[in-house]
Amino acid sequence: MTEVHQAITAHLQKQHAILKQFAELEQERERYIEEAVMLCRNGQPFTVEKINAVTKKMNELAKQGVVPARKYVTVEMVKEYVERSKK
Repeated sequence: MTEVHQAITAHLQKQHAILKQFAELEQERERYIEEAVMLCRNGQPFTVEKINAVTKKMNELAKQGVVPARKYVTVEMVKEYVERSKK
């Protein structure tokens, strides 16, 4: 019985670590998205490289089935968002 308990505990700890890492990456991704949106609104050049580097890490975690995958962001997506938010 102790082995089962240890296995369950280890599994839950692993899931908790994945969730914690995912939440941290989500915050980092949102920060980069906000940065790109702000630059776009101000007519300044921007890229989505940082956003998608974090997205890649998040999607690697998602392969383990605990957290959802995220879409990669394009420059066009940021521009469309900025245009919609002006209205």
